[in-house]
Amino acid sequence: MARNDGLRDYQQEMKLRLFEEWELHRSVMVQMPTGTGKTHLLAAVVKEFLCGGGVGMRVWIVAHRRELVEQIEETVARYGMGKEPDKSAKNGRTGKDSMPEESGRVRVFSIQWLSRNRKIMDGQPDLIVIDEAHHALAETYRELWKRYPEARKLGMTATPCRLNRKGFTDLFDTLITSWSIAEFIGRGWLSSFDYVSIRANSREQRLVDSLKKRGADGDYQVKEMNAVLNRETGIRQLYESVRRYAAGKKGIVYAVSIAHARQIAAYYSLHGVEAVAIDSRTPALERKELVEDFRRGKISVLVNVDIFSEGFDCPDVEFVQLARPTLSLAKYLQQVGRGLRKSDNKESCVLIDNVGLHRIFGLPVRDRDWEAMFEGRMAGNAQPRTRMENNGLSVSCSLSEDSKRNEGLEIVMTHNCLLDTIRNGDLICLGGGGPAGEEQWTVLKACRDRQSGLWGLRCGNKITVIPQYREVFDICADRAAVRFKDGRTGVVDKSGVLMVVTGCCRRLRFLKGELLSVTKEDGSDCYTDLKTNRTYQERPVVFSYGGIELLRVGETFHSRTRKAYTSMHGLHKDSLCFYGFYLKIPDYRVPKSCRLVDPVWSAIFDVFACVLEGDDEEVYWCCGCLADRSIVVMDGEGNYYHVAKGKGKRYIACNAPKAGEADFASVVEGLRKEAGRRAESVQRERQQNEEEK
Repeated sequence: MARNDGLRDYQQEMKLRLFEEWELHRSVMVQMPTGTGKTHLLAAVVKEFLCGGGVGMRVWIVAHRRELVEQIEETVARYGMGKEPDKSAKNGRTGKDSMPEESGRVRVFSIQWLSRNRKIMDGQPDLIVIDEAHHALAETYRELWKRYPEARKLGMTATPCRLNRKGFTDLFDTLITSWSIAEFIGRGWLSSFDYVSIRANSREQRLVDSLKKRGADGDYQVKEMNAVLNRETGIRQLYESVRRYAAGKKGIVYAVSIAHARQIAAYYSLHGVEAVAIDSRTPALERKELVEDFRRGKISVLVNVDIFSEGFDCPDVEFVQLARPTLSLAKYLQQVGRGLRKSDNKESCVLIDNVGLHRIFGLPVRDRDWEAMFEGRMAGNAQPRTRMENNGLSVSCSLSEDSKRNEGLEIVMTHNCLLDTIRNGDLICLGGGGPAGEEQWTVLKACRDRQSGLWGLRCGNKITVIPQYREVFDICADRAAVRFKDGRTGVVDKSGVLMVVTGCCRRLRFLKGELLSVTKEDGSDCYTDLKTNRTYQERPVVFSYGGIELLRVGETFHSRTRKAYTSMHGLHKDSLCFYGFYLKIPDYRVPKSCRLVDPVWSAIFDVFACVLEGDDEEVYWCCGCLADRSIVVMDGEGNYYHVAKGKGKRYIACNAPKAGEADFASVVEGLRKEAGRRAESVQRERQQNEEEK
C-alpha cells in the first residue's frame, strides 16, 4: 500500500485508514466534504484493491444517476482502469474503449440499470463501491448486500445522515471521517465564501416559515413550496440578489420545482443574464451540452431542481443561490458544496441564501457529529431557530451600511472574516459550539499610551495589560509577541502573563499551527513550537491526524508532547496512520524491555511508536492490539497501559512489579479474554439487530 497515485495528503491518509479498517471490517463508509476529491480517492482505492488481489478480481461501482456514472468512468479511466466490454448498450454507462492495464475488471453502473438487469449479470464482485452512499438505505442497494455478502463494500459520501434519523450500521460496520469543512478551507483545499441571506424578519423568511406540509421523505412538500414561492415578486428578489452580490459571476441556482426553475431562468435571461433551466425532463444529450456551455462560459447561470446537488464537478462555480427551502442537512451541504471547490482564478465563492437556511443549519463550516448521524442517534435535519439565532453567526466588521438597511439581504459572513476566524481557531463564532445567546469572542488588540509611547493590550473596551511594552510585534488569538522595556522579547497572554521567553531578537511573528518565527539580531530565523516551547532551526510543517499533531522538520517528525520524541530519519508521511484514537509511527528502535501482547504479531513492519489522542505527556511504544481494537502501550519508564477509544489510558503493569503486583503476562491474558468477549458481544448484537430488521 505504498502507492500514492498523485493523491493529496489527506486523500492518501484516508486511503491508508480505509485499508486498515478493511482488515477488521468488510463494509466501510467514508465521509469527505463535497469538493475534496472523493471520486479520485475512490479510483485510487479501486486501483490499489485490484493490484493487491488476484487476476480475476472484479469491482462494481454503483451510482444513483447516469451523470455520475459517466463522471466516475472518466476518473477511473485516468487511473488506467478501462471499462469492461459489454453487449448491453443502455446499461447506465458510457464509452467504448478500454485501457489495457485493468480492462474488464471495473464496471460502473447506475443502480436503476443494475436493478433491472441483475439477472443477466455474470460473475461475483469482490468489491462493491457505492457513490453518494447516503442513498444506500434504499431497498435497491440493500439487495447488493443480500446477493453478494462476501464482497467488500465501500460507501463514499459527504453527508452520512438521513432526515428520518435512520442510521447506516445495518449496512456499514464503521465510519471513517475526514477533516471538517472549516479545516479544508483553512488549509486551502476548499474555497472560502461570502454568505448573504434574507433577514430574519423579512417577508421572504415569513413565507418560508409558513410552510407546514411535508412530503413522503419528510422534507417540505414541493406542491406547497411551489404555490408559495413561485411568484414574480419572489423571482424578482432572487434576480436582485444575484445582481447585487454576484454580478458577472458564474453560478448555480437551486429551485423548488421544474416550473420554478424555468420561471427563474426566463426572468434572468430577460434581464441580461445568460441562464438556462435543467431538470429531469431535459434530454440527456441536451443536458450534457448545456453543462459544457456552462463550463466554457457561454452560459452564466444553471437553474436546476436537485440535478446538481450531487456529483456535479465544476470548480469555477462562483456563486450558489439557494432558492429552495429544505429540512435536510444533506441537501443543504451538498448544494452549498458545489461552490466550495477550488480553482485557480476563484478567490472565494458567494453563497446567496434566499430562504434562510443558515438559521436552521448554521453556516457550512459548523461542526457536525457525523458519527452520531451514521449510528442513527441524531437526525440530519434542521435545528430549531431558537438554537441557531444569535449564536455568533453574523459579522458586523465593515458592514455598517448593509446592516442599517431594513430590506434586502444581510451579509452573514465575509470570506476574509471567515479565514481569520478559522485561522485563529475561534469556531464558536461560526456556530461551532456554545449555547444560544453566548457572547461572541472579543479580539485582542494593542493599545498605545500617547504620553509614554508604551504599548498595552485590550479586549474590546477593557484594557487587560496597562502600557508597558516598547513594541507589540504581532497578535494571534489571545497571545501577543512583545518587546519589554529592557529590550528582551517574548510571548504573553491577554493578561500579560509571560508564556515564552525568546531573549533579544529583531522580530517575532506568529505562524499557523501555533508556531512562532523568531528573527535573531544577526538576521537569521529560528522557529519555536508554542505548544512545547521547543525551538527548531528549520521551519516546521504541521501534520494533523484527528486530534493529534506532529511537526515535520527536515527529514524527521517531532511530537508536540511534553517529553520530546523524534522519528527515524527519512520517514515518509504516508507511512503514518491514524486509527481513531492513536497515531501509528513506524519505528524499529523499540526498546528490548518492551513486552508484546502477542510475540507472533511482532513482525518488524508492525513495530511502532504511537501518539495517543488527548495525551500530551509522551509518545508510547505499542505492545499489541486486542480483539476489540483497544491497544496496550509502554511508556519510557517501563510502565504499561491499556488504551481504548474514548476511555483514555489505564495503568496495568510494569517491567519491575512490586511484591504482590500482577505481572504483564497475567494481566494481558485477562485483557485478551475480556476484549474477545466484548468483540463477540458486539457481533451478536449486530446480528440480532439485522435479524429484527
